Amino acid sequence: MPFPLPQSIAITGAGIVSPLGRGWQANEQSLAADRTAFKPVELFDTREFISKTAGVVDLPTENLFQRIPAHKQVYFDRGTRMLLMAIREALAQAGREDMEGIDAMVIGTSAGAMSLGESYFEHARHDAGRDPAQLSRAEHYQPQRQMSSIATEFGWRGPVIIVSNACASGANAIGWGAEMIRSGRAKRVLAGGYDALARLVFAGFDTLHALAPSGIPRPFDAQRDGLALGEGAAVMLLEAEDVRQSAALGNVAGYATATDLHHLTQPDPAGKAAIRTMTAACAQAGVTPAQIGYINSHGTGTPFNDAAEAAAIAAWAGDAVATIPVSSTKSSMGHLLGGAGAVEAVICLMALQGQWLPASLNVREVDPAVRFDLVRQFRRSTLDYALTNSFGFGGTNATLVLQRRSA
Repeated sequence: MPFPLPQSIAITGAGIVSPLGRGWQANEQSLAADRTAFKPVELFDTREFISKTAGVVDLPTENLFQRIPAHKQVYFDRGTRMLLMAIREALAQAGREDMEGIDAMVIGTSAGAMSLGESYFEHARHDAGRDPAQLSRAEHYQPQRQMSSIATEFGWRGPVIIVSNACASGANAIGWGAEMIRSGRAKRVLAGGYDALARLVFAGFDTLHALAPSGIPRPFDAQRDGLALGEGAAVMLLEAEDVRQSAALGNVAGYATATDLHHLTQPDPAGKAAIRTMTAACAQAGVTPAQIGYINSHGTGTPFNDAAEAAAIAAWAGDAVATIPVSSTKSSMGHLLGGAGAVEAVICLMALQGQWLPASLNVREVDPAVRFDLVRQFRRSTLDYALTNSFGFGGTNATLVLQRRSA
């Protein structure tokens, strides 16, 4: 039997791991300092690639899983470890020690444990003999196995939904978790996304000539020349009960997704699907563009993406466009792929909590297509609603609207 339909969806806990730091406080401090986190990639050989840098997470060296034997943890990739850390922070922030009472986990990823797939291939290519570890590499390469490990760590046996639609995965996972609660199918959902750097992913973006040769992305700059990759994870604990509203960090007020069907890797120049998602998400939240106090743009720094998103924001906002602050936090940490939408949603939550706006860094000359208020330096502000856009290869677009916690 479905649960009673909630009036709103509370965010009672949030966890974040990004190149800017591990945890809410570290990320907030980095954003307030207008810090960038790009450094040379040492995880794999980048000599053949256009770019040599990325947003790399500084992971702890100790074993993070407590219920799983250490000899099995060699098959837990960087992304799985980041996700575990984000989940622990979200639960702790919500005053929980475990996942008891959570009805579902919805997690987005684009690459999964790609590094294990690479390792499997290298062993198969160079060693014709039997390698017992190959089975474990193949097994843990799959996202569902990573989620199973997370569930085992918490002794949790609930359903897991994996969302994988490129760079919109994390945002769609949060949106889908909210829809599960909104429709009465669940009362508590842990939702978010993650991805880690991998050589194959790096090579793919290099082949597309999408990486900035300098290694530094400049979203909405007139001379922008590409994106930078990054890695990270973020999750939110979403709850339906009205009694939890007093403990909420904020609310998921609106969500929408759409596909533009324009091109496999390039956005529709007019941003038609983005206009639809922003419009529908705001309609669900019951707000107008003029009420949006901040937009965390998809803002990759590639020529096509930024132009399309700027056009979409202008068409959606209309006369209000000049008053809406917009920035791209990918300018400071890179594009986190399947984790981007979740990390950027948590950053919006931080902005609502702290009443500030993160900056779009590295801009030398603002693109003439920009008609909104491009935030180029951390600033204090007053805002009740924040909107975040996530667009993925294949034409997937997603928009989330977050609401400040009521006083």
